[in-house]
Amino acid sequence: MEEMDPAMKKHSVALTFLLAAVCVLSSQTFAQTPAEFYKGKTVFMLIGSAVGGVYDIVGRIAARHMGKFIPGEPKIVPQNVPGGGSLALANQFASITPRDGTAIGIFNNGMPTTPLLDPQAGHFDARKFQYLGSPSRETHILVVWRDAPTKSFDDLFTKELILGATSPGAAPYDFPLLTNALIGTKFKIVTGYPGGQETQLAMRRGEIQGNAGVALGSYRTDYQDAARDGDVRIVASFGMRPRPEFPELKDIPIFPTGKNDEEKRLFELMYARQDFGRPFAVPEGAPAARVAALREAFVKTINDPDFRADMARAGADIDPVSGEELDTLTQRLYATPPATVDRMRAIMSAHK
Repeated sequence: MEEMDPAMKKHSVALTFLLAAVCVLSSQTFAQTPAEFYKGKTVFMLIGSAVGGVYDIVGRIAARHMGKFIPGEPKIVPQNVPGGGSLALANQFASITPRDGTAIGIFNNGMPTTPLLDPQAGHFDARKFQYLGSPSRETHILVVWRDAPTKSFDDLFTKELILGATSPGAAPYDFPLLTNALIGTKFKIVTGYPGGQETQLAMRRGEIQGNAGVALGSYRTDYQDAARDGDVRIVASFGMRPRPEFPELKDIPIFPTGKNDEEKRLFELMYARQDFGRPFAVPEGAPAARVAALREAFVKTINDPDFRADMARAGADIDPVSGEELDTLTQRLYATPPATVDRMRAIMSAHK
């Protein structure tokens, strides 16, 4: 056998020692307790929406309070990663986001179903995200501006209404797309707005006439003055059942959920995101002990009186969903019969 060149041999030995050192350091890092690991660390709260909306507000409130419940009490720094209704953050989570437990994401509730319904846009597997929980489930509504041609619920089926949205995968795009296809609404959807705040401003400027799939919590924070002044009104709600427990939805009609069992399954698949609410997660690969510590810290945060007081001041509801529940819900969604998924994909691609 030919003898290795001395320079190459020296390089090979050095590389071997370097890899061994990395392995030792890695094993030591992963062997640390959560308290040892997080002590003195900075954890980034990555918010998959633009500054100012309800997701941003909730993410920042959580960042303000959650650190004291994580072993080692790390500093938590919020950082916005807007784009595509949390699509930019979700794709990033599956590729370059650190997997050591120093990154927590808060996502749009359409994120878990995006790879299922629009695989060309969602380059991630939502089943591999490790969910910490959600502070609340969500209820979605349709709001219209004062000068919109739609004056009643029945008008939605006879008059065109121009809506704004970010992109496929977000409720303001997906919900009206499905009602157009299955029950005959006349929505025209304009995409490309970075987030809910920009969509709301577009409505105020007269670029669009309404916004469908708005979370009720977002309506309470983003449209307070417009609702008070009579500039905006709720015309209908989305979901599998009415929500009369919310004062804003008393006597507000709910969109039908199809004409047969197959169409009902499509609406159930679409509206499942309401149970995700505002999901918090860490990427695949984060050590199990740290995920467990973060889940416990999330539960303690949700029950913290100071956190709840801040949420109340922001007009954000609390109806918590555990990380384990979100894991189960995600698995159930991805067990949807292929024929139902195929029809949903066909509807979405045909109406883009």
